[in-house]
Amino acid sequence: MTELFTRHRETLERAVDACDKRYSWTAYPESPSSKIHGEEKPRAGKARFEAMLGTDYPLEQPGEIGRTGAEISPYTGEPLGITYPRVDVEALYAAVREGMPAWRDASPQTRIGICLEILDRCAGQLFENAHATMHTSGQSYIMAFAGSGANALDRGLEALAYAHKAMADVPATASWERQFGKGGAAKLEKRYRLVPRGIGVVICCATFPLWNGYPALCASLATGNPVVLKPHPSAILPVAMLVSVGREVLAEAGFDPNLITLVADTREEPATLPLLEHPDTAIVDFTGSPRFGEWIERNCPGRLVYTETAGCNSVVIESCDDLQAMASAVAHSLCQASAQMCTSVQNIHVPADGILAGGERVGFDEVAAALVAGVERYLENPQVLCGTLVDDGILATIERYRSLAAQYGRLLRDSAPLDYPDFPRARTASPLMLEVTEEARDIYRDEIFGPVSFVIRGASADDCLRDATTNARERGAITSHVYSVDEAFLDRAVAAYHAAGASVACNLTGMPINFAAAYSDYHVTGLNPAGNACLTDLAFVSSRFRIVQSKRMV
Repeated sequence: MTELFTRHRETLERAVDACDKRYSWTAYPESPSSKIHGEEKPRAGKARFEAMLGTDYPLEQPGEIGRTGAEISPYTGEPLGITYPRVDVEALYAAVREGMPAWRDASPQTRIGICLEILDRCAGQLFENAHATMHTSGQSYIMAFAGSGANALDRGLEALAYAHKAMADVPATASWERQFGKGGAAKLEKRYRLVPRGIGVVICCATFPLWNGYPALCASLATGNPVVLKPHPSAILPVAMLVSVGREVLAEAGFDPNLITLVADTREEPATLPLLEHPDTAIVDFTGSPRFGEWIERNCPGRLVYTETAGCNSVVIESCDDLQAMASAVAHSLCQASAQMCTSVQNIHVPADGILAGGERVGFDEVAAALVAGVERYLENPQVLCGTLVDDGILATIERYRSLAAQYGRLLRDSAPLDYPDFPRARTASPLMLEVTEEARDIYRDEIFGPVSFVIRGASADDCLRDATTNARERGAITSHVYSVDEAFLDRAVAAYHAAGASVACNLTGMPINFAAAYSDYHVTGLNPAGNACLTDLAFVSSRFRIVQSKRMV
């Protein structure tokens, strides 16, 4: 039963080594370029995606009571026309329970080997997943292939590496001997058994449906827990494809395929609460809005809950070597995925009297203009970087903050639709940028989902840092950035962000500053309101099983 583990052992060992040493490595191709894959794979992947449109998705699960699904492509504005099983949760859970004993009793190597095979087969469908993610989540083709494909797979493999480490830390047996008084030595043989918690529910988000899907699935499944995946109603297809692969691998290995199941729904008929409230739900993984994440943390007693939500990610600009390079780095974050990423920059803090840039004093207005100019350069080819908006609600959000601009400051850059020749009906919006002071903190202290950002005029660099770190501590932050050529200021900034429970990057240029590297970056700290769990560390997996023991005299 360890054949799959042996087949993929080298990949697992590389992942463990990368986690231990934190260097740059990926197990999966991050680029969809035909120079890497040839011409046929991209064509075949697109054809497989198109063949699924307008069909009943081929997934047979217990408890089916009809069909559901109402996904609409943000690129074409047309329904995908795909339906998925609508299930009775009680009947589904009854079927899941049947496969639990055999899975619980399987060796860790067997379970990890099956998870490795699932990831490997999912890597084989990166092209159809890219199109599925584009036409549900609205990401660009390249972002869908990498961020929701290869990078998410790496996070799944990272979780497997930690599951392997956590379970390997517990020996199967031990010999124990001790002298008690004058009565002779007591000799015991002890046996230790890993016991899974129970059924895990994974609630996936709309914009990156597999970002927590792969790691949560692998963390729970490898440690012996069945997994029920609950996709966002607007992004079911990528999750359904993962479920199909997982069930196929489990069945081939002789296990109950119902150890991995899908619960699809629509906004009009949601199915999340019955899953959260079911007494057999033992683990909840959630990625999504801060409001619902906080509700889950407070209202799921007795469950092991892992959340990754969002925060008002900030940039503090005290000084820089190169104004254009710095502005370009920040602008890239404002444009990437139309700022629908948990790592997108929102609040840009600049001292009122300006900054030193390349040794020259540059005024606040010039810094703001450089940021706007950086955005304009990226909008020369927006389809590649920006993608589309996941839903119409973001357009309403943009309109709301446009109307607030004059009240709280001024409009630095207005938002407008983007021109996508390939998709003339695409739902798009360019970045809206507002200039405000700290007196407007009530409108910028919470995450604003979508391409809305603030250039905040602070009284001084230290005031900028204080405001940014206070917001991180009280409202949450997943990423934070500081630009300064002053080492003393950088030291103060790092200390202040860490005291706020936030990670911080210093002087990043020439790379996507949104990027969180699997095996190296600890994504979310769990120390501020942006989430209680980290992708990925030992804590993400170690409590998904517990240890029971037996001992007897020898």
